Amino acid sequence: MTARRHRPKGPAGSLPPLEPAAAAALQDRVARVAGALEAGQDPAALQDLLTPRPQDPSWDLHLMAALGALAHPAVPALLAAVFGTAPDKARHKALKRVLHNLKTRGVPVPEELLPREEVTMGKPRGATTALASEVLGNGDSYLILEGPGEILRGNFLVARVNDREGFIECHLLNLKRSQQDEFWDHFRQQGLTQWFPVPASYAVRLMEEAYQAAPQVPGVGRYAALRPQIFKHWGSPADAPDLEQVLPAVSPGEAARLMEPALPLALDPLFHSWMPSLEEVTPWFHKIREVQESPLVLSEAQRRVRIEAVVEEATRDLYPPETRPDWARRLKTMAYYLELEGRREEARSLLASAASLTGEPGRLTGENPFLKGLVQYSLRLAWDALAKPREAESPSGVVLPPTQSPLIRR
Repeated sequence: MTARRHRPKGPAGSLPPLEPAAAAALQDRVARVAGALEAGQDPAALQDLLTPRPQDPSWDLHLMAALGALAHPAVPALLAAVFGTAPDKARHKALKRVLHNLKTRGVPVPEELLPREEVTMGKPRGATTALASEVLGNGDSYLILEGPGEILRGNFLVARVNDREGFIECHLLNLKRSQQDEFWDHFRQQGLTQWFPVPASYAVRLMEEAYQAAPQVPGVGRYAALRPQIFKHWGSPADAPDLEQVLPAVSPGEAARLMEPALPLALDPLFHSWMPSLEEVTPWFHKIREVQESPLVLSEAQRRVRIEAVVEEATRDLYPPETRPDWARRLKTMAYYLELEGRREEARSLLASAASLTGEPGRLTGENPFLKGLVQYSLRLAWDALAKPREAESPSGVVLPPTQSPLIRR
């Protein structure tokens, strides 16, 4: 049956708007669900398309409202499966409202799907979830397993892992509802504002790889003791998705086109920690100033060519060949997270950039656009910090405009 779309009514229209990127990701995600409904996919496949965001109520409420606009008989069961165990009052009321609206529009809603008041008063009925932070410039990332406290004797297992060194730290927390806002605020104060809901088995695999790489790190014994329960309730590492299978394909013929958006994508706050520090780019900033002030440069075109050459040289120096496999791996991981968010074209751009790092940069094709974008942005911030008096943007067009984000060391 075709999933008919209806304009959301009532309280859904009064929700605060999402940020443009989040709104676009939500629209893409709902379009995928609509396509899957029309294709008659089974409930498990439909649920795989929808992962709630425990730390982002606004996203979940918008997602429920948008799904409620799909007048398809499979939508009520899908909503109940994904959001039926939500313990907070806002999601509980939103689910009840959406199911009621579907029922009034003639969509069958079995009585057992309607949430009961007691659901909001107790713990989730066995729900386990996993979240991952972005990969930071030094290879660190945070992984969080959340579930009922009786499984691990705590409801949050928080691990910081490094993609080269393995486990850095691991903590088991038992947080009351009133403490969880403070918990997420702690990360926001560190600049970690976006969390990616990932398949639980994928998060477990990352933890297991980190454990095998550094089994003697202080505190990792907590993870080791909990492994049987983690594997039982969050999934085995062997069950984790194979990224080669789930990531969108990038053909060699598409690579050049897909890498073009990588340069502006480097400005996304997700990648600010990947940028070189002010100290690292200062020598290159002075080289660019020398080019701009040199009496030997005869024309603006020559100046542009010279500045471009400096940026290319800086990129090779700041991201040397021996580090390229690390950056390629991080790009691939972030591509997976963006794919889960519904940002497919950006994910494909990152994949193309990752693939280009497996070989030597060519003199004809130039440096990797994503890495070069990081350098250009850092140089622009250096310009703002070091140029006195402040000068207008260089007409070379090589240096990108600044934003309000601070420079974060790798």
